[in-house]
Amino acid sequence: MRDVSGLKSVIQGRCPQCRQEKMFAHGAFHPKFLNMHTTCSHCNLQYEREPGFFYGAMYVSYAFSVAIVLVAGFLVYFIGSDPEANVYITVVVIASVVLYPFNFRYSRILFIHLFAGMKYAPEKANE
Repeated sequence: MRDVSGLKSVIQGRCPQCRQEKMFAHGAFHPKFLNMHTTCSHCNLQYEREPGFFYGAMYVSYAFSVAIVLVAGFLVYFIGSDPEANVYITVVVIASVVLYPFNFRYSRILFIHLFAGMKYAPEKANE
């Protein structure tokens, strides 16, 4: 099997234990982008360790949302020469809606990779 680095497995949304299979069933812009596999088909790792496990990912999602609002606000300020408030609101809302699939997916991916205590097991990758 191929050896995937930790950063690459996060970017590609792969299992934290074997780094082989993708955690989500569909792409980010597919109508069913919310569908996440319950287990890894390669190493059988159960992603949701207990009911409500991914509630912790909401904190990561909140950080992403704050970053989106700040970046969009600064871009509007510098590109638009400090326009009226409705321009800020419109741009921030559009950016938030367009980036929602990435926010949802990567908040879960980062949460499971960084905070869930699931570690890379090379022996699982080679099974």
